[in-house]
Amino acid sequence: MQPGPRNLITDVVGLRVGNAHDATLRSGCTVLTADHPFTAAVHVMGGAPGTRETDLLSPDRLVQQVDALVLSGGSAFGLDACSGVADALHAMGRGFAVGPARVPIVPGAILFDLLNGGAKDWPRNPYYALGHSALTTAQPDFKIGSAGAGYGAMTGTWKGGLGSASLVLTSGLTVGALVAVNALGSVTVNDGAQFWAAPWEYNAEFGGLGISPHPANPTAPVPQKRMGEATTIAIVATDATLTQAQAQRMATAAHDGMARAIVPSHTPLDGDLVFAAATHAKPLQDPLTDTFQLGHAAAICLARAIARAIYSATPQPADLQPTWASRHRR
Repeated sequence: MQPGPRNLITDVVGLRVGNAHDATLRSGCTVLTADHPFTAAVHVMGGAPGTRETDLLSPDRLVQQVDALVLSGGSAFGLDACSGVADALHAMGRGFAVGPARVPIVPGAILFDLLNGGAKDWPRNPYYALGHSALTTAQPDFKIGSAGAGYGAMTGTWKGGLGSASLVLTSGLTVGALVAVNALGSVTVNDGAQFWAAPWEYNAEFGGLGISPHPANPTAPVPQKRMGEATTIAIVATDATLTQAQAQRMATAAHDGMARAIVPSHTPLDGDLVFAAATHAKPLQDPLTDTFQLGHAAAICLARAIARAIYSATPQPADLQPTWASRHRR
């Protein structure tokens, strides 16, 4: 396996990503979409999720495909980004057909960034406009780090961010991950420079520092929400033809990557979840082997994407936390 040409989730051909943020708000959103509806599923591991339309993603539901997936800051207010995306899709004639009507299917998830120092005293919810903007500007190339849903993100140690990574399997299938990292836990070992995700790094994509020479700190963290952080939300995607049940299994396996890259993860105060998306561009040659490898690759991609998010974050005025790069980049 090797990363795709962009090392982004959009190495899955046909996918596009749009970011929008507001510097005063210190928050934003990220949208994944495609020219055609795609199969989607979700798996939730955190104790405090905030979601829209996720019940629809169960394999026994009527609608089997979606038009977009949304990751947003803003806690419950951020769910309104999905409405902005839905209206933009409706204007394009997209959506699930019900007679002459079309209803865009836009599941989404949010992270908590209300205490990160940004101005949250808005007279009108700003996330609708952010979602609309992100959808209409979606393209194959997009920024990671301090962008989109990761713009105002934080973690237990460093400033958070938006990350992405990809892998092309020997079978020819492609897997990618997209993540907004706003975790209570830490992405580095003992608050140092080395990332927990180091064993899965390719081509020095987050510094090439290798595995930490120091043992992990056995001290249990204090279970409290600090400043703005809580929740890591992600999407893993593939060009394979998957059923909704197979996509859900890929999302479930991808949580291993989150646990490898963030310590601790899936806490009662985090809303950690993973969406899965499948574009049906390529058939499975061996369903058992291919789905096994897709889950493994999704976990690797997500761990790498998490580290890349923190590695790529950039400083902004009045940050409450340092960026990893400000202390450790060579």
